[in-house]
Amino acid sequence: MALVELRNVSKIYRLGDEEIRALDDVTLDIAEGEFMSIVGPSGSGKSTLMHILGCLDSPTKGTVKLDGVMIQDASARQLAAIRNRKLGFVFQFFNLLPRLNVLQNVELPMIYSRIPARERHKRALAALESVEMANRAKHRPSQLSGGQQQRAAIARALVNSPRIIFADEPTGNLDSQTGHAILSLFRDLSQQGRTIVLVTHDSKIAAVTPRRIEIRDGKIVDELRPTAPSPAKQGLASAAL
Repeated sequence: MALVELRNVSKIYRLGDEEIRALDDVTLDIAEGEFMSIVGPSGSGKSTLMHILGCLDSPTKGTVKLDGVMIQDASARQLAAIRNRKLGFVFQFFNLLPRLNVLQNVELPMIYSRIPARERHKRALAALESVEMANRAKHRPSQLSGGQQQRAAIARALVNSPRIIFADEPTGNLDSQTGHAILSLFRDLSQQGRTIVLVTHDSKIAAVTPRRIEIRDGKIVDELRPTAPSPAKQGLASAAL
């Protein structure tokens, strides 16, 4: 069973008599542990797809199953609870609160989960250590570089042990060298078994993920999946070990 299952999902907006299909009959499965990207130009529907996958919006038509539970008809309150328990988000502009230090920013999702202060502190420090930011725990966002702010945002996404992490243009506000470091961090997290969905307009960024889905005009128009190595290549890999 897939971790996420979309079946014939459409998102339709109406402007007067005009019908706009931001998503048009999309069917998609995401397996646990996958590292995948959704790529497409501005207006293609990729952000709408991420919003539905991330329980930030509901489809007009179709079904959405997350972790075995149908959620397409969930209320706003139910969706908020699902996001807090099961999902983590990383955004282009970091979304760190400037008045809080890094540790306090990372603790925020656990406050909403009503986790006791001592446990929040322990888990937030562990998340910061996992992204090599524990030594910046007391700094405020304004005292950090862009790459450090994004690492703090990734720690915040990790802290509730989400089933899936959604990264929306996570390198879009970073220079190329820092962006490569952040993508390397996502690869490391993927190798640890995390399920990661990266949303981007940049095909070069999408190329770091083993599975890539291209979306245009609200439809999935292309997909690249990782291929299993041939027996000969497997033998060579074993010999190298």
